[in-house]
Amino acid sequence: MTSIHQRHRILESLDGMDEAQMESVLRYIKRVVGKPATRESYEDRQKREAMRQIREALNNKQERDF
Repeated sequence: MTSIHQRHRILESLDGMDEAQMESVLRYIKRVVGKPATRESYEDRQKREAMRQIREALNNKQERDF
């Protein structure tokens, strides 16, 4: 199923909801969107590891210079 069909089906299901159901869905969406990310992204892990390696290399260089 293409994303356009999925969007269309979602919109159709929203049209069939009463106000209480819509409020419930809205509260759920706000909770999900408002949650901080619990899983670190691959890019963030790579950046953190790269910075760690850079710090380590700089520290090693400073120790050798003394």
